[in-house]
Amino acid sequence: MLRLAFPARAVQNIYTSTLARSSTSFTVKRSKYTLPDLPYDYNALEPIISADIMKVHHEKHHQAYVNGLNVAEEKFDQALKDKDVISQIALQPALKFNGGGHINHSLFWANLAPKKEGGGEPPNGELLSAIKKEFDTLENFISKFNTLTAAVQGSGWGWLGYNKTTKRVEIVTLPNQDPLTTHVPLLGIDVWEHAYYLQYKNARPDYLKAVWEVVNWKTVAARFENAK
Repeated sequence: MLRLAFPARAVQNIYTSTLARSSTSFTVKRSKYTLPDLPYDYNALEPIISADIMKVHHEKHHQAYVNGLNVAEEKFDQALKDKDVISQIALQPALKFNGGGHINHSLFWANLAPKKEGGGEPPNGELLSAIKKEFDTLENFISKFNTLTAAVQGSGWGWLGYNKTTKRVEIVTLPNQDPLTTHVPLLGIDVWEHAYYLQYKNARPDYLKAVWEVVNWKTVAARFENAK
């Protein structure tokens, strides 16, 4: 379960921070972030996503966000200890970028599954009903999602999120590694070029069209159920 945690309240974390407080100061005890294992082999999503892409994406790019987040939090902890507010503020972009990158990719890997394990099988039940309520059909949803996500300038993500206020599913696009904090993230598709360029070159729409063949709708449905 992803949880909001100190210090970056707007950024979801996937570990537990322990705050030991006294009357005049507090110490933050943290465990290091680590790269999560993939729930399938690097070649399991072929031919939709190649093993080369998956290996580089996971071992190099996601690992870089994990490393960057650990470094940023160590510096932030020191700034807290030193009561250095300027440094605390200056570190927020690094916390957001690397923390968002870690969160987004951890969600993304679980959003995918090999075809032999149900990847690409369409949703049903309450999730499908919620999608149809907003978009009439699953096909209309995918078309609109692809159009909006393909239009992300530079690098970013397309999301299907659950709005707890309106109790509706909605499409949200975000730049860079900004995490989805306005909705409960149900389904995220990475449109940074490192997610597809080795195979699809600059044809982002082709990648978006193909990726649905390995989307793990069971995970999306479970997140939807937990979000309600």
